[in-house]
Amino acid sequence: PCLPKFTIQNEKREDVLKISGPCVVCSCCGDVDFEIKSLDEQCVVGKISKHWTGILREAFTDADNFGIQFPLDLDVKMKAVMIGACFLIDFMFFESTGSQEQKSGVW
Repeated sequence: PCLPKFTIQNEKREDVLKISGPCVVCSCCGDVDFEIKSLDEQCVVGKISKHWTGILREAFTDADNFGIQFPLDLDVKMKAVMIGACFLIDFMFFESTGSQEQKSGVW
């Protein structure tokens, strides 16, 4: 119930993959992984990770490092969608909102 979940669709709006994140999205001292899974969520086929860059960089900059892993034979259009999903995850969970310098989904 508290897990962030996304459904990835192809150009025909058919569900193709699912992305699920951790229950608590905390980037205070380690990588945060969002698993890319098959539709039935039984098989992990890749992941989108926000990489921990160290206390100074995390505390004093707004720069984030992400990595994406997916099968080499994945359709190029779906690879582009995965990059878009990475941007969405960054904006939803790791970016500041407003002038209060609050993270929108991270503690």
